[in-house]
Amino acid sequence: MLVTRRRVGALPSIALALVASVVLGAATFFAQGVLPDLISSFANSASGWTLVTAALVWSLRQRTGVSAVLGAVSFVGLVAGYTIASELRGIHYGPLVFGVIGLVVGPFVGVAAAWLHRREQRPAMGAAVLAGLATGECVYGLTVVAETTSPFYWILIGVLGTALLAVVLVRHVSRPAIRVAAIIATAAVAVAFCAVYTAVGLLAF
Repeated sequence: MLVTRRRVGALPSIALALVASVVLGAATFFAQGVLPDLISSFANSASGWTLVTAALVWSLRQRTGVSAVLGAVSFVGLVAGYTIASELRGIHYGPLVFGVIGLVVGPFVGVAAAWLHRREQRPAMGAAVLAGLATGECVYGLTVVAETTSPFYWILIGVLGTALLAVVLVRHVSRPAIRVAAIIATAAVAVAFCAVYTAVGLLAF
């Protein structure tokens, strides 16, 4: 007997992503004081929310356009949840900067996560975006904020990003040219991330 998996509709998926993201965004606020020092940076890093957003969008298995919306909704929901939790604890948090970043970056993360289900060029580029963000923050963490954070999390996220790229290129991509392009794209995204995140840090703080 052939069993087919029905895709959840676009609107229910968006609603689910929003609710889950608000809850998880609030959870990251409280996790900052709970997680061990080795991985405490997860709760205060771009890669942490990127990982959450990518996992949500990937699990919902929507079309490219819907996945772009899901990515933006998830990032904004995470920012909203974090803001709500901080305000409940009497700590002011300005959501504007990272809310705007979420609206800009979220669609790319959403599309990248959705493309991991495909073959050849799309999963290669999707993995390049996600791996580039991960390795970019790895470099950022080990350099810019190295004196105030544990290196363990930054190394871990860099390894996970590299592993994702390797697995996708081996399992979903057969053409050498696409593999090379994905590796180059990963490096480009990583460099861009470091530059932009450093600039955002100067603006936000």
